[in-house]
Amino acid sequence: METKTAAPTPREIKEAEARHLFQTYKRAELYCSHGEGAYVFDLEGRRYLDFLAGISVNNLGYGHPRIVRALAEQGARLVHCSNLFYNQYQGLLAKKLAEVSGMARAFFCNSGTEAIEAAMKIARAWGRAQGGAGKAKILSLNNSFHGRTLGALSITAQEKYQAPFRPLVPGVEILGETTVAALEAAFSDEVCALVLEPVQGEGGVFPMPADFMRAARGLCDRHGALLVADEIQCGLGRTGKWFGFENYDVRPDVVTLAKSLAAGYPLGAVLGGEKVAETLRPGDHGTTFGGGPLACRLALEVLSVIEDEGLIENARETGDFLMGGIAGLGRVHPAVGEVRGVGLMIGVELGGIAKEVVDRLLGKGIIANATHDTVLRLIPPLVVTKEQCEEFLAMLHAVLGNIEAER
Repeated sequence: METKTAAPTPREIKEAEARHLFQTYKRAELYCSHGEGAYVFDLEGRRYLDFLAGISVNNLGYGHPRIVRALAEQGARLVHCSNLFYNQYQGLLAKKLAEVSGMARAFFCNSGTEAIEAAMKIARAWGRAQGGAGKAKILSLNNSFHGRTLGALSITAQEKYQAPFRPLVPGVEILGETTVAALEAAFSDEVCALVLEPVQGEGGVFPMPADFMRAARGLCDRHGALLVADEIQCGLGRTGKWFGFENYDVRPDVVTLAKSLAAGYPLGAVLGGEKVAETLRPGDHGTTFGGGPLACRLALEVLSVIEDEGLIENARETGDFLMGGIAGLGRVHPAVGEVRGVGLMIGVELGGIAKEVVDRLLGKGIIANATHDTVLRLIPPLVVTKEQCEEFLAMLHAVLGNIEAER
């Protein structure tokens, strides 16, 4: 007979983590229990409208019936098998991702940072094949975020992340400015790749300038380098297109994905065009868990739901509505600065009150996030409705009004 144990209390949860976890996170006082649609519920049953989506992971919201069904069915059949053998879904997922991205091949891993590591290996292998050992320099952009493993951290150009872990991987150059002039000055025939986010997420939601993206493509072509698009946060419909790079009519050579790909189940991917199709040969790279049958079946279901429910169109239309509403609040509240973004990926400059706004929103049942201590970052599920956006806007209006009244 199965023995049921009592669920831990918030105090027990907090005490266990304080004693036994590496303290790598500053957690808010929210003890998550379950979710439904765009809402999360705590252990006491209080409902929160989620405008963070697990940091752009839960694009389909919570408890989507098709994801739940696929999880249960495949979980009962086969969760894992070695990559020494075939499974039913890995090839089908690679084919689908190639179709929607215009790429040719895929490699599956477990996370975004692993996808970046694989992309860096592809870039170095490509450079060696094209120009020998000296063609190994990787360019990255200031304010970028690509992950926390040592290689990915080396191209994550934010001092607070890099400083404790130097020396980092050599052969990386960070552009001081995101300008065409700076890019032209950095390029040479020693460069094997330029890695960029079409929309910088962790850096404060900064879409790349269009002229910069065009110059990046041209300079990579001129110097025989790869253009690598980090779509881990901005890909898979978030910007109102399948991929952020599509907003610029520029096609990269390599694309990295993760976060929302398998609806919260760990899965990352590197996509490559025909140019790099032969870069990695058997034995050059590998993974134990990446591309397993459960993860790949879930990802196929995610892509199907996005298409069937028109979620890319919803991201575009609802994102425009939300940005317009925030701009309207800026005419009432002087704390609201620049509002920028694309689709359902929005950053709002709030200066020194950004973290306070996030805390007060949580107290009112809204989950949001602050980056760089000054930017309110909004990345709600792609299933969010205009009515839910109105609910958020009303709460943001109230919070800003309360803060202003107290100053």
